[in-house]
Amino acid sequence: MSFRPGLRSFRAAFQNFRTANRQTVGRRWQTTAEAPPPPPPKENLNPLSWNSPVGPKTVHFWAPVMKWILVGVSIADFTRPADQLSLTQNGALTATGAIWTRWCLIIKPKNYLLASVNFFLFLANGYQVARIIQYDRSNKSTKAVTEVKDVAAEAKDAVKGALGTK
Repeated sequence: MSFRPGLRSFRAAFQNFRTANRQTVGRRWQTTAEAPPPPPPKENLNPLSWNSPVGPKTVHFWAPVMKWILVGVSIADFTRPADQLSLTQNGALTATGAIWTRWCLIIKPKNYLLASVNFFLFLANGYQVARIIQYDRSNKSTKAVTEVKDVAAEAKDAVKGALGTK
């Protein structure tokens, strides 16, 4: 190793100069008054995008997805006989579908996914309610005829019993 006091002192002085000035050169000297306003957020035209107010990160997306199960069950019930369907249950689901379809278009953010599932819930269960009512009407007319025949037969038996004839 050679003796170079000039080079060592020059390097040490240069290193000290760099570290002392590196901190101030890299800093930003900007005040909030001089700062330009932030750019407006980009409008998202795709309602199913990841960061949408009704996107997959929110309940506004997953509630309609899960509610399609109710629509599927209502459609599967089309094959069941009308006497096995519940008028109160299907009536409640029909009313729910009608009320929430309208409400989904009023609230913000507008949730078209939930509105569509509620609309189909209304349609499917409305059809079921119509089937139940139609079944009850047809059943009541035949039931009334059989009741009249039963009452007539009982009256006939009562008259025969009163007269003593068989």
